[in-house]
Amino acid sequence: MSEPSRDEPNDAPDKDAVLRAWCAELSEVLGLGGLDIDIDAVLGLAGVAAHSVVRPAAPLTTFLAAYAAGLAAGSGQTEPGAAMESSIAAALTAAKARGTAGTEG
Repeated sequence: MSEPSRDEPNDAPDKDAVLRAWCAELSEVLGLGGLDIDIDAVLGLAGVAAHSVVRPAAPLTTFLAAYAAGLAAGSGQTEPGAAMESSIAAALTAAKARGTAGTEG
């Protein structure tokens, strides 16, 4: 009998439910309370960064976007949701620009 692939848990049909549960659990552990996370937006940003820069850019990019959002929200510049949305948009723009750099001709 072959050993299960390391990727099998990620291919489970209830992946979205697992991600939502993990997000809620980790948010609680980190003291973030009922923070509303747009998981699809975060994962989309990670995917763009991984394909436009290099694969390891995915976690780095999402961390930096979240850190910037936290600073903006913590300083009172904007509400948390708007801060995250703005940070994700800026990071997406930068990653996409990086992916197209040098492809003009």
